[in-house]
Formats: sequence, C-alpha cells, structure tokens
Amino acid sequence: MEAKTARSELTQSAIVDVALEMARLDGLDSLSIGEVAKRLNLSKSGVFSRIGSREALQAAVLDSFEKIFQQEVILPALREPRGLPRLDAMVRAWLARVDGPHGNCLYVAGAFEYDDRDDAMRDRLLDGVRRWRQTMRRTLVQAQDAGQLRADADLDQLIFELDGLFTALVREVRFLRTPDAQARAWTSYGRLMAPVRLDAASAAAPAPIP
Repeated sequence: MEAKTARSELTQSAIVDVALEMARLDGLDSLSIGEVAKRLNLSKSGVFSRIGSREALQAAVLDSFEKIFQQEVILPALREPRGLPRLDAMVRAWLARVDGPHGNCLYVAGAFEYDDRDDAMRDRLLDGVRRWRQTMRRTLVQAQDAGQLRADADLDQLIFELDGLFTALVREVRFLRTPDAQARAWTSYGRLMAPVRLDAASAAAPAPIP
C-alpha cells in the first residue's frame, strides 16, 4: 500500500512539473489534461484521477511556482540582516532567476495573460503578486526602522518602480534576448535605491551580478 501511494505521489509530482514547464513556455491557459498525459505517456483518465480538472491542474501549477519562488527568492534572503541587506538579497535572487532553469515568471507573464479576465485564476495570481509586494514593503519598513532608509521615502513609489523593473527584465531577457539584461537591471536597482539609502555600507553601488 505504501509503495502504491509513493508511486502515485511521484506521478502527481511529474504531472505538475511537466505542466509547470508548459505554463512557463506558453502560459497557464495552454494547459490541458490531454497534452500533459501525452507528454508523460499516461492516459487522460490517469492524469485526471491524480489531479482533477483542468482548473485544478492550473491551481497546482501556480502552487508549485509559488513554492519555488519562496525557496529561491525569499527564504535565502531571510538569512541576511533585516532591512536593505535582505532586500538586496531578494532582488538579486529575483533578477538572477529570470534567465535560470525556472525561466519565465508566472507573476509577470500571468498578469498579462489574465489582466482582462475576472475568474478564480486571476484572483490567485493577484494574491501571489500582492503577497510578494507586501514582502517588499515589510522589508522596506524594517530598513526604515533600522535607519538604513530615509524616513520620508515613498514606499509605494519604490515598490511600483521595483515591480516595473522586474517586468522590464522579463521582456528584455525572454523577448528581446538582451545578453546583459540582468547586469543592467541590477545597475538600475542601485540607481533606484541610492537616493533613499542612509547606511554608508549599502549606499555604495551594489556589487554586480556575476
């Protein structure tokens, strides 16, 4: 019984992995039970029995993406001191992952895919983007409390511009295929933050992305 359960969980994980790769390349709306089954050499009923409906598959893919995002961007940064060192680490990890093995960002691509819709998937994407923005805001507030960031800094404006920087980088890397896009994005981040930083150590230009 345990071996059967383990095989089932392994198959379910493989289904979500394949579907996530499809979503990164062609969008969440491209997902179908039949295409996933074809790529894994499974029956449609076999995929359905493990995942459920197409909507459930989309939700599982987004859950997987968010888990990876947490593991790659947010959790490693929590090892850094609160405030700007932590923000620097999060931004560096976010910029570096755009051209990495996990590729396209569903928070960015999904926002354009679902911007004119009004459904459950749009709500899930919106919730993820808002939680990411809340994480940035919390880190900026901690930087103010630590005396690293000007007390009069407009946090809403900073978050707006940071989010815009992330969106621009995805287009530069994945559509325009600009070879030095990540280094340019990191330079833009340094210029964006320089006028509001107060700590001497971090007021200097951040080290370039290798």
